[in-house]
Amino acid sequence: MFDFEALSQAIPNQTVLCVGDLMLDEFVYGEVSRVSPEAPAPVIAVQRSETNIGGAGNVARNIASLGARCIFAGLIGEDEAGEKLKADLARENLIEAVLVSDSSRPTTRKVRFVSEHFSTHMLRADWELAVPAPANVEQRLIDAILPLVSRADIVLLSDYAKGVLTARVIRNIIDATKKLGKRVIVDPKSANFAIYRGATLLTPNRKEFAEATRSRADTDQNIAEAAQDAMYLADCEAMLVTQSEHGMTLVVRGGAAIHVPALPVKVRDVSGAGDTVAAVLALTLATQADWETALRMANAAAAVAVGKKGTATVTPAELRRKILPHASLAAEEKIVPAGGDLAVHLAEWRRQGLRIGFTNGCFDILHPGHVKVLTAARGACDRLIIGLNSDASVKRLKGEGRPVQDERARAEVLAALEAVDLVAIFAEDTPIDLITRVRPSVLVKGGDYTREQVVGHEIVEATGGEVVLVDILPGHSTTSLVGRARGGRA
Repeated sequence: MFDFEALSQAIPNQTVLCVGDLMLDEFVYGEVSRVSPEAPAPVIAVQRSETNIGGAGNVARNIASLGARCIFAGLIGEDEAGEKLKADLARENLIEAVLVSDSSRPTTRKVRFVSEHFSTHMLRADWELAVPAPANVEQRLIDAILPLVSRADIVLLSDYAKGVLTARVIRNIIDATKKLGKRVIVDPKSANFAIYRGATLLTPNRKEFAEATRSRADTDQNIAEAAQDAMYLADCEAMLVTQSEHGMTLVVRGGAAIHVPALPVKVRDVSGAGDTVAAVLALTLATQADWETALRMANAAAAVAVGKKGTATVTPAELRRKILPHASLAAEEKIVPAGGDLAVHLAEWRRQGLRIGFTNGCFDILHPGHVKVLTAARGACDRLIIGLNSDASVKRLKGEGRPVQDERARAEVLAALEAVDLVAIFAEDTPIDLITRVRPSVLVKGGDYTREQVVGHEIVEATGGEVVLVDILPGHSTTSLVGRARGGRA
């Protein structure tokens, strides 16, 4: 379970050491309306162009964009592209660049020609020398990087197979990081996962994973089985396989696979989406969040990145809107009256493959204990429905003089919370009928209940769902608050 607010506050306190292949990304936008008279080739009428720090540098930019500090180590040539990258990185306040130069190679540069109207890539031109750094440069990289490890909370290796992350460089970094008890995340390029032996997490895409494991990788089960063998070979704790529009699958060594579907988004450009995923994974894990939290954060960040043109970064505000999509809705848009129709909401969420959570209560006077339970409930799912007792129901349960606030007021207060996606009022004494209609994947209650006492636990568990009990905050009770407000009367 994750608390997005707590993560948002913790992430800016993290420092990531990112090592990898730096490159200059250039995007030339225009339209094609004719064929060249000189050769059977399309002619692009250029309208604009832009350059970005790309490759592993885009990972660093994403880290900084989320408010954290990044120490970046990479390799450049002694050329104009290298000087531009050096200057661009120097302007990034949260990035400390440690760049080693190699006169024997050009700085990696990629120019993409893109249709402005359709956002389709028509051609890419590359300037690069994709061979391992020579021994003398390799040693300079190692000497520059190893002193930086102690300053980082987590280390991220972004391998584009352009020469920086040689087997020797990788080995030195992983060994030094593990010796200090820190985690190493690797976005791999090599099909030989053994060279990353000892890393904490590998994040291949499905094509890379299939090639490395010689598996079809076409189902979650196939991925889970192949990943266990691959993790044994690489001696890593977990493996995350990104699958573009099919979402992401996380496999923890010796554990079950967790799959999350891709969030609905209009894809404009997939360039650099993997960089965004790696950056968010590293930052989330650096805060000591659990695996599933890191997975869901990375999945949301990927959805933001692919919705932008070019090599994109993600901001905390964009991430918030993707994780809490209903936060900006007016309260009345989130409220379903007793007997109201939930079917449209449920059908759309299930079509998207989202995990639906449910909790319930009277919520007569909202207090910190309620907020803790609701925040934890939202962290366990993708969409959270609150079952709210109607006025008549509260009166039957709590007696005369209750509720203090009518159901509309209580519903509006709940609906104003970012963690809440929908408030469904029910007239019965228990939410059993509502739970039967919702069929949630997660049923959440406060820790003052046992699993057997939670209404609807049999229904949820019978369909493969789970019951989550959240520790309550002592000293917070609606009944005691009402009593104190009434001068000691209950």
